[in-house]
Amino acid sequence: MGTAERHDPSSLDATGLAAAIADGQTTASQAMREALERVAARNPDINAVCGLREDLGLSLAARTDEELAGLTRDGRRALLAERPFLGVPTLLKDLGTAALGLPSAMGSVLYGQVEWNVDAEIVVRYRRAGLIPFGRSTSAELGLSPTSESPVYGAPTQNPWKPGHSAGGSSGGAGAALASGMVHIAHGSDGGGSIRIPASCCGVLGLKPSRGLMPLGPLKGEGWGGLATEHMMTLSARDCAAALDISAGADVGAPYAAPALPAQSFRAIVADAARDPRAVAPRRIAWLNTTYEGDAIDPEVAAAVAEAASLFASLGHELETAAPPVGSEEVLSPMLPLIASAAANAIDAFVAARGRRLAADELQPTTLGAREYARNISGAQYVSCVDACHEITRRVGRFLDRRDGQGYDLFLSPTLAGLPAAIGRYAMDNADYLAYRLGKKGVIGYSPFAPLANLTGMPAISIPFGLSRDGLPIGIQLMGPLGSEALLLALAAQVEAVKPWQRVAPMAR
Repeated sequence: MGTAERHDPSSLDATGLAAAIADGQTTASQAMREALERVAARNPDINAVCGLREDLGLSLAARTDEELAGLTRDGRRALLAERPFLGVPTLLKDLGTAALGLPSAMGSVLYGQVEWNVDAEIVVRYRRAGLIPFGRSTSAELGLSPTSESPVYGAPTQNPWKPGHSAGGSSGGAGAALASGMVHIAHGSDGGGSIRIPASCCGVLGLKPSRGLMPLGPLKGEGWGGLATEHMMTLSARDCAAALDISAGADVGAPYAAPALPAQSFRAIVADAARDPRAVAPRRIAWLNTTYEGDAIDPEVAAAVAEAASLFASLGHELETAAPPVGSEEVLSPMLPLIASAAANAIDAFVAARGRRLAADELQPTTLGAREYARNISGAQYVSCVDACHEITRRVGRFLDRRDGQGYDLFLSPTLAGLPAAIGRYAMDNADYLAYRLGKKGVIGYSPFAPLANLTGMPAISIPFGLSRDGLPIGIQLMGPLGSEALLLALAAQVEAVKPWQRVAPMAR
């Protein structure tokens, strides 16, 4: 059996690949060559990878192999314990996370290729853990869409499970690269569902961590006024946990305090839950398979959430139908001015620095609309939106507070209200920014559940939970109070143990 067969992405996650490299079953250089071969073979149809740096990836992989060559078996295992993703190729989202040698277009024609002379702290931590970034993954323009169809990449990013459907956004390239087997782990960011939406669309695991838990420096303090954060999208719960272990914790000068980490590592918590799913302490879980207002959603998605509720009940959890005391538009309304203002500020700063006026064809219509909308937001209105976010957060905080014995530990919902959208359905060609998000055919009807975690800063995870009749992935979402990542990961591990998901789409087999 050849190396490529032994390490087929349908059977290995990133943790397994790192172990194979450490044990000498393969090499970091071979793993990188195989990743590059898969990208060359599959990316023309999927269009998930951009900014490829083959030379950089192969050079860094060779350096890893040189280090391993001088070690005994025990030395290799010690190095693996220190670097749990030893020699594993990865992609960084093309939305500005600074990385030496990997410029970013920010998902936009406007930016060209922005380069940095420093690694973002999260990239420093990824490299320290053994990951080897060798390219970027496609994104929505400035992260403003639930699909990845920016003209800067040419064709839209396709869903590996079914061409013609969206891979989600804004981290659609990361989800598609995972689901198509091009890489075993990929970086994403999430300001309104941008990790969880593509995770649901592509059938992979996507965790949005708590506000303050992930480093965002040294070049920025926060994203979208505290709504956005970053994490790796993964094929397995143990990869998600290990990625959190190696990257969590505030960096120097962070504007938010990081929630306390659990006494055990996240990876140990997941291992315990995977070993004995019934050993996870029972929790009280509110669940919903309608909108917050009680309106019907796609029946296949609703059925999947009902099945998930039954599965958790069979594992000893207490399930009760209940919704957080919020409305879908109520959640989005104060977020949209914050997001538009952040986008407008970034655009204006870039245009001013280059010294040339913005041309109309440099941004998509919805992005231009967001910029114009932001121009009419006063400082007082901005502060009012921040206050509204805080009031909703207090309300949801009481809903997810068990200290008085009345609240819930977690909230279970769909990740999306429908199946992965057709390409073009949410393309950013509507110049009315508010209509694009809140209109009758707007994004709000497709993704009413994900934004609440961004508004509150609370963690939420999208877990693969089966396929539709047409073979499209369906994700369920669990959301918990600030700092509850360990609990979310434990329940994801329960699902993976009892109802394991298919890690990659059939095209990758």
